[in-house]
Amino acid sequence: MLIGIDARMPPQLLSCLAHMGHGDEIVVADSNYPAEATARHCVEKSVIQLPGLNASEAIGLICSVMPLDYFTDYAALRMQVDNKPAEMTEAHVAAWEVLEKVKPADAKLAGIERQLFYRQARGAFAVVQSTEVRPFGCFILRKGVVF
Repeated sequence: MLIGIDARMPPQLLSCLAHMGHGDEIVVADSNYPAEATARHCVEKSVIQLPGLNASEAIGLICSVMPLDYFTDYAALRMQVDNKPAEMTEAHVAAWEVLEKVKPADAKLAGIERQLFYRQARGAFAVVQSTEVRPFGCFILRKGVVF
């Protein structure tokens, strides 16, 4: 046990986040996402499971120990709804509420088309799979720096 670390944080995720560097990205996937196929292309080849947590809860857990980037075009990306890039699903709204509270003031939140999301996710450091069931509940978080 560690002091100050959320008890829901599995050791594999804590280790992964500690090994990530500035600019590395982590995918927070919903329960429908092809996590295993994507993870084969990542630095961390095993999917990190977060059973019982939806996407916004998983993001909150990750951001409790990992800073978000504000030096680039985005700190977090959401998977856009097909042919409706401006539409925000329930999962998007819930995740944005969490991210707005934890992101640095200059950090930006953005969307990315679904097929581009899949391509970008293959270059991520790791894939975390939540048990999110709401549609399009997939996100990419970019690690920032600790000052």
